[in-house]
Amino acid sequence: MSEQNAENTPYLRKIRSFVRREGRLTKGQAQALEKCWPTMGLEHGMGLLDFAKVFGNSNPVVLEIGFGMGKSLVEMAQAAPELNFIGIEVHKPGVGACLMAASEAGVTNLRVFEHDAVEVLADNIPAASLARMQLFFPDPWHKKRHHKRRIVQLEFAESLRKKLAIGGVFHMATDWENYAEHMLEVMNAAPGYQNQSASNDYVPRPEHRPKTKFEARGERLGHGVWDLMFERVE
Repeated sequence: MSEQNAENTPYLRKIRSFVRREGRLTKGQAQALEKCWPTMGLEHGMGLLDFAKVFGNSNPVVLEIGFGMGKSLVEMAQAAPELNFIGIEVHKPGVGACLMAASEAGVTNLRVFEHDAVEVLADNIPAASLARMQLFFPDPWHKKRHHKRRIVQLEFAESLRKKLAIGGVFHMATDWENYAEHMLEVMNAAPGYQNQSASNDYVPRPEHRPKTKFEARGERLGHGVWDLMFERVE
């Protein structure tokens, strides 16, 4: 295909912030998908969601992008029954593991997508509907030539802002200092947000975010962990 044709074909130019690593489902993950998907699974094809119908209540909604194996997301949902949680993950084994953990914990205030987060945000999440948006330990794409693949970019920040309610918070965490600096630079430039940090940079890990295996790994390697919380103010 010629370079010109590729330029005129949007789906060929779309930069992915993730790589699909399907992996094999364990028996438990496969069983959890079969058992729990009818009640906890959400499909991109559903279109714009009515959260009151999805959850059966009008509690505030927290959305997490890229929940991995779902351990901390299930912990958060279990600890905050007064909130509703939606998780988005592209890797089926992670979705299966999350559903298995949620089922074992008796969690009922959690729903999950197995789909690209950018498309879910665009097509399924109503405007000004979210109390909090979470992005914890995304792929840092640490090589400079790959920085364009980092999910936190100005365009992404703007698309998130439209989905947050006024006063809603975009909460990021990373154990890569360079990515933390990148996040801070992007979010400081993004209109309509206010940094919740007293020092106008990072915040201490809030109680609602459990310490993860990534964090423990980072601490063992002598890395820091940086949390950023930006509130939608307009």
